[in-house]
Amino acid sequence: MAEEKEPFKPFVPASELMPEFTLRAIIMGAIFGVIFGAASVYLGLKVGLTVSASIPIAVLAISVFKRLGNASILESNIVQTIGSAGESVVAGSL
Repeated sequence: MAEEKEPFKPFVPASELMPEFTLRAIIMGAIFGVIFGAASVYLGLKVGLTVSASIPIAVLAISVFKRLGNASILESNIVQTIGSAGESVVAGSL
């Protein structure tokens, strides 16, 4: 007998409009990108090893937005993407 599975429900349905590409998400992503980029440069020059800052930036974005209030998970995703991209460009240039 095959089990009947519940239909998939996405976290953000297509019918819902949530803020995503906002000014505060861009600014926060750029700030995190600069901070973690500088840390990556220091670590790369000092130790010879860089690490990905994707997960720490995602955690910090969710934490900061929780304090600010009224933020969506899509905004946190944009912050993580921008911050991680900025950090990766710096790490790649070493």
